[in-house]
Amino acid sequence: MQKLFYSISEVSDMLQVAQSNLRFWEKKFPQLKPKRSEGNTRLYSEKDIETVKQIILLKKQNLKLIRIKKDLSENPKAVEKQQQILECLQKMRAEVQGILRAIDN
Repeated sequence: MQKLFYSISEVSDMLQVAQSNLRFWEKKFPQLKPKRSEGNTRLYSEKDIETVKQIILLKKQNLKLIRIKKDLSENPKAVEKQQQILECLQKMRAEVQGILRAIDN
């Protein structure tokens, strides 16, 4: 069962990105606005996590922050599609690796 909200440490661990980067990106990208608890703890929704994944994907392409911001605001569907393709390829790679391990044993 998925949670409704994740803490910044959970998101950091899940996506292997520093908490300081998450806080910085929150200031730079209007699309990334986690809720706050009564104790002022950041609470990331699935949508926030998808946004972080998209930022990571675009950063891996060595794009400048201004370009990433532009792509996320002007071409969100294209970025989302690119992310979906990447995730599909990663799943396929994991399956192929599993098959290769099974063959080797």
